[in-house]
Amino acid sequence: MSWFSEFYNFRVVWQYFPQFMEGLWTTVWVSAVCLLLSLILGGFVALMRMSSNPYVWRPAAIYIQSVRATPLIVQIYILYYGLSNIPVLDVSVPAIICGILALTLHTTAYMSEIFRAGIESVSKGQWEGALSLGMSRGKTFIHVIYPQAFVTVLPPLIGQASVLIKDSSLLSFITVMELMSVGLVILSDRVMPVESFITPALFYLAIYTALVLAAERVKNVLGGKGKKSVGGSYV
Repeated sequence: MSWFSEFYNFRVVWQYFPQFMEGLWTTVWVSAVCLLLSLILGGFVALMRMSSNPYVWRPAAIYIQSVRATPLIVQIYILYYGLSNIPVLDVSVPAIICGILALTLHTTAYMSEIFRAGIESVSKGQWEGALSLGMSRGKTFIHVIYPQAFVTVLPPLIGQASVLIKDSSLLSFITVMELMSVGLVILSDRVMPVESFITPALFYLAIYTALVLAAERVKNVLGGKGKKSVGGSYV
């Protein structure tokens, strides 16, 4: 193990452990807020995209394509520098708020397409059967279509959630103190790239593992075990 201690210095990492815990907490709660918001907004955008009204689906399509065609770091910088320069606001928007908005808007575009694929994967017979029983289209969607679609798209949703967690590392570019920021502090203070990058990577891996285990538990509870999913695996 002597060779490993030369490769990875635990003692230095331990000195920065409190900062890593603070960074971990920031990464977790920021990612959780963005994930919740993007799930809610993604459902609405998916319904807009599926609308037959061009005044409804076209803005949704433009939004989705615009987000997917531009790098996330550019979107973060636009909000970080742009919001503070809006005359109406006349206030300095905190970096973490800008980061949450950017991550949410970015992830919503992808979540909406996942939801749309899941909704369209439910057979039309489900709609027809529920409507023939006297259910309204709204109740049919909420109680029949959406639960089936959600279980179907759970694996790609988890995959996108893991991407969101990793993308949160880009907030270090706007001075948000999350996991990657702590690694960069070690790099700046000690010039130790191995400890600076491997340590955050291990934390991200731990978060992802917990996320997958929780998702598998939810899927089993919902009765989706063994069902074919849209989008394949969790990764």
